[in-house]
Amino acid sequence: MKNPAFYAKPGTRVGDLLAILHPPYTAWHLSYVAMGAALAPTLDWQRLVGTLVAFFFGTGVAAHALDELKGRPLRTSLSDRVLWGLGATGLAAALVVAAVGASVISQWVWLWAVIGSLLATGYALERPGWLHTTTGFALAWGGFPVLVGFWAQTEMVSVGAVLLAVGASLVTAAQRVLSTPARYVRRRVDRAELHLEQTDAVEVWDEARVLATWERPLRLLAWSMVALAAGLVLARVI
Repeated sequence: MKNPAFYAKPGTRVGDLLAILHPPYTAWHLSYVAMGAALAPTLDWQRLVGTLVAFFFGTGVAAHALDELKGRPLRTSLSDRVLWGLGATGLAAALVVAAVGASVISQWVWLWAVIGSLLATGYALERPGWLHTTTGFALAWGGFPVLVGFWAQTEMVSVGAVLLAVGASLVTAAQRVLSTPARYVRRRVDRAELHLEQTDAVEVWDEARVLATWERPLRLLAWSMVALAAGLVLARVI
């Protein structure tokens, strides 16, 4: 049986927990927070770390754990109680960070925290349904982290930050366009093979090569976003 994702190897408690975290995708979306912060005129490291921690718990832990509740797409053996517990713990941790941020930065932090919580849980639980579409995913997991990362540094939203959020949303839409067929082949198809007919020959791609047409770009995009974010942040201090 194929793994449910190129980065997921469920079956053990550690493997299940790592699968739930979606490591490359979590790192990818945390990168948007850092990119938004790097766009600010000055960079406050405490605010950046706090924003990253909040998003890690809110999306990396809570949203992903809740998403596994419906149909077990990652085929983990984690019980509903454990998944609900991870979801609640992740959201609670994110809100604790938000409370600290509200006391240090501004009470407006609560507005961003509430919107983020609704987006994370809404996407995972597919309520409302539009959040679980390509557009909803792109805005919630691409544009929103950029805007929060920038606002946490400046307490405002600029035209440049909005344009960066649009760019992040488009890249995130591309992520979903690539990942959707890959998930379909991995999770629902028993055997895949692609026949490419030429005038005098037929080329056959096996399942691994078919999956690579979607998953190789996903791997490259994930780590390129991390590298870009790291470069932009380090450029501010080196």
